[in-house]
Amino acid sequence: MNLENDPEQAARLCVEAQARLLRSVAQLLDEAISSPSNLPGWTVGHVLTHLARNADAHARRVSGALRGEDVPKYANGAEQRQAEIEDGSSRPSREIQADLEKSCARLEEVFAQGTAAGWPNGHFLGGAHYGVSGCPAHRLREVEMHHVDLGLGYTPQDWPDDYVAWDLQELLATVPERLGSAGEQRSFMAWLAGRGPLDATSTLGPW
Repeated sequence: MNLENDPEQAARLCVEAQARLLRSVAQLLDEAISSPSNLPGWTVGHVLTHLARNADAHARRVSGALRGEDVPKYANGAEQRQAEIEDGSSRPSREIQADLEKSCARLEEVFAQGTAAGWPNGHFLGGAHYGVSGCPAHRLREVEMHHVDLGLGYTPQDWPDDYVAWDLQELLATVPERLGSAGEQRSFMAWLAGRGPLDATSTLGPW
C-alpha cells in the first residue's frame, strides 16, 4: 500500500486520525498544555500548535493546486514554521484547542474539495520532496506520530493497521542513511535477515 498514491484513502484515514487527536485533547487544562511533551524542548502546547499550523500548511498547498498554483507549505520556510510554533505554544488551553479544531476542519474541507476534483496538479512540489497529492498521507503521519509525542496515553499500539502498512515501509527505506556506521548497517541488516540479534547500542539518526 502506498498512501501517497491514494490521496482519497489517505484523506479518509487522516480525518479519522484528527478526530482521535481532538478527543484526546478536548479536556486538557492549562497546566497540561505547559507540561513537557515526549519531544525534547517542546511542551504539549508546542506540539498542538505545530499540528494546527501543519494543517494550515497542507491546506495551503492543496488549495493552491486546486487553483493551478504551486504553493509552498510555508511562504518563509523553516523560519516561519518555527516562529509560528513558538508564538502560539504558550496560549491558554481553550485557545489552542479551538485553533486546532478550526485548522483540522479547514483541512478536511480542502481534502474533500481535492477528492471531488480528482486531485488536480498532484505533481506540484511546492518546494517539498513529495507532490501535493501526497499531502493527505504526510498529514496522516504528522497526526499519528505527534499524537504519540503528546504523552497523553496514545501509543504506537494504537496506530491503525492501514497507517502502519504504509509508513513502516517508508521508514524502513530511510534506515541505511540513518545508521551511523558500516558496522551498524551490517548488524541491522543481519537482524532484518534473521541472522543475528538487534544491537541495542545502534542508534538511528532523525528522519
